[in-house]
Amino acid sequence: MKQDGLFNDLPETAASDECAAEGKPRLLEPVRDQIELRAVDLESLIGQDHAARLIWAYVVTLNLLELENAIKSREGRPGHPAITPRLLLALWLYATSQGVGSARALERQCESEDAYRWLCGGVGVNYHTLANFRVDHGELLDRLLAENVAALEQAGVIDLSTLAQDGIRVRAAAGAASFRRRGRLELHLARAAEVVEQLKREVHDDPAASSKRVRAARERAARERAERVARALAQLGEVERIRQKREKKNRKQTEKQKEPRASTTDPEARTMKMADGGFRPAYNVQVASVAGEQIVVAVEPNNVGSDRGQIGPMLDEVEERGHLPERYLADGGFDSAKDIEQAHEEKVAIYCPPTRSKHGNDPFAPRPTDGPGVRAWRQRMASEEGKKLYKTRSICECIHARWRNWNLIRLTVRGLPKVKTVMLWYALANNVLQGARMMQAAQGARMVPAAA
Repeated sequence: MKQDGLFNDLPETAASDECAAEGKPRLLEPVRDQIELRAVDLESLIGQDHAARLIWAYVVTLNLLELENAIKSREGRPGHPAITPRLLLALWLYATSQGVGSARALERQCESEDAYRWLCGGVGVNYHTLANFRVDHGELLDRLLAENVAALEQAGVIDLSTLAQDGIRVRAAAGAASFRRRGRLELHLARAAEVVEQLKREVHDDPAASSKRVRAARERAARERAERVARALAQLGEVERIRQKREKKNRKQTEKQKEPRASTTDPEARTMKMADGGFRPAYNVQVASVAGEQIVVAVEPNNVGSDRGQIGPMLDEVEERGHLPERYLADGGFDSAKDIEQAHEEKVAIYCPPTRSKHGNDPFAPRPTDGPGVRAWRQRMASEEGKKLYKTRSICECIHARWRNWNLIRLTVRGLPKVKTVMLWYALANNVLQGARMMQAAQGARMVPAAA
């Protein structure tokens, strides 16, 4: 029966004789168990302007004799050759800029990713060596950061007369449930001591109860647990002393606070208010940078939840590097009268917006209790010139944004010394890459001929 429709007038297509052919179709199937020999040119794996090449070009110019002299493997003596410190330094700088903060993840990248393979150049690395190198050389990184800043200043691409300071809160490697009060900490310390003694008795009574490696691991874990709890108790005592000082100034506000707690995972971490308004265990990392540029001069992490009073310690850190500036720009909340007076005595002009009063008073108006430094500071911030100069401080926020993109969300190390070392990795990686861009821009500007 013929039906009316759009395609009724089309001729019918006859079935092809090929469809009726016998036998299975011939197909190309993947074979993954065969062995292939490939010729690989490491130099062609990455481009000439790749970040890995910039980092390696920086590393080969460094003086690393203090690391090379510590290597026990020497020519003419037995032993396996050691990995050159330049390679380990370059790997961690590049890994930091790519958001890789795990030694095991970096080991995997060295086997699969082209940029890491180019850096390694056929040298095999293991996660244990990488992990130790990352946290064992804080003093070296501090020196390299100071030398990098001095080199950029000597090249004329940065001006250290004006610096900026801001803080960034970084999540600590500790959970909220690890914070306990004094009674619980003392109970955990007693239990940990009992476990250590029990393990020692097991070894004495039955040396063959377990293998030597397993037994040593259990003893080490129990001992480290007891040490962390002891450090938590010590940190808790410090918190209690700080609270007693505050209680003398504001007893009613202190009485409303709960009993202080400390973490058994990371005793030096503190619960802080984060950028999203939540409260989590974190560190407050203070960063001093070149105003108007994205070059870090110094980093100093602490476990204080407030930015007030952080200008003085950071200026001391900057002064140790020989870069005491003429002008110092700080974010709102850093306006401590003590720090401003101290900076005034050292001939440093502080630029920081004053805190606005709840009563609507003019924050720029002088007060009877103001010292000479605070009075000069209020006048600077009220002037149009001071407001214009202060706008250059906002560029330092780009450093924090870059670090967030580099996965600086949560730390994988514990304790202030290791936290500072990790932050020095971020600061040095930032300066190497940003400094290379600034040097290239400066060279390009000099090559452009002047207009006729």
